[in-house]
Amino acid sequence: MKTITIASIREGSGKTSMIVGLATALKSEYGYIKPFGDRLIYRRKKNWDYDANLMVNLLGLNEEPESISLGFNHSKLRYVYDEARLKETVQEMAVNIGKGKDYLFVEGGKDISYGSSIHLDSLSISRYVGGKLVVVVSGDNDRVIDDIKFLKQYYDLSNIDFAGVIINNVHDVDDFENTCSASISEMGVEILGIVPHKEQLTYFTVNYLAERLFAKVIAGNKGLNNIVENIFVGAMSTGESMRNPLFNKENKLLITSGDRSDMILAALESDTAGIILTNNILPPPNIIAKATEKDIPLLLVSIDTFQVSKQVDRMEALLTGENEERIKLLGQLVEKYVNIDAIFK
Repeated sequence: MKTITIASIREGSGKTSMIVGLATALKSEYGYIKPFGDRLIYRRKKNWDYDANLMVNLLGLNEEPESISLGFNHSKLRYVYDEARLKETVQEMAVNIGKGKDYLFVEGGKDISYGSSIHLDSLSISRYVGGKLVVVVSGDNDRVIDDIKFLKQYYDLSNIDFAGVIINNVHDVDDFENTCSASISEMGVEILGIVPHKEQLTYFTVNYLAERLFAKVIAGNKGLNNIVENIFVGAMSTGESMRNPLFNKENKLLITSGDRSDMILAALESDTAGIILTNNILPPPNIIAKATEKDIPLLLVSIDTFQVSKQVDRMEALLTGENEERIKLLGQLVEKYVNIDAIFK
């Protein structure tokens, strides 16, 4: 069994997506653990880490939450474990989950220092389980260079088989290679891949929105897997909205108050993925019936349009089990742009 720890300098760099891409590209038997969870959700009457729950579903594993993650709370883990016991427990977890597998993916916390006060930061975990460490970095060119330089100069990488970095979400691969690759190589850091930005990886489904907003689905259940590509806030008049180019874009999400019947009807007659109805106001029955007929989900929330718009704007497009096209794309990107042999040799 070969063990690969995937870490990131900053939150939101794409660790989980990179693991999914590697697993999809490898087409082998693999296991997964995330010793310190950082995205708590409630599934099957148990506390799960969101990423761990996703990976279990994608890989078809039968693991229980406690076998993949030790916990989520700093103070609780600090009380239960000392450093020696933590190391022993993480090692046992890796052995048990990795038994009979070709590869074991170990995911670090939200950033490289997360969990350091309880000895569960990504570098400590990498030392516990052995194998290779791969760090995922993303951002603009200067930020990537700064992060890699800081990693190399100020983090203790002793007793770690640091394989190198994967630069993720790069908008101009050629420009990055021409302006940054030499500087990174001069630091003695191997670039394992430069993965380009793909707009479709930032999209999410209407069902994902419904779950994140705790919305009530009042119509159009069959369209919950519709992909949202554009977002339009219906705060202006219907006439002005229909003249706005964004209103006429494909696969849009409309956010508007439930009493804006004219706006909602106009959206139902155009290319709309879903509609969020704010202020806990239900539209008339004829609108609900029309949305059901067209399989356009209506999501009812209690907060106002401005607050919902802010939440949606800040929302990270996390992977979900039904994102089959997105998962397939991640595998294709890893196969094309990442040096898989260098990671798993």
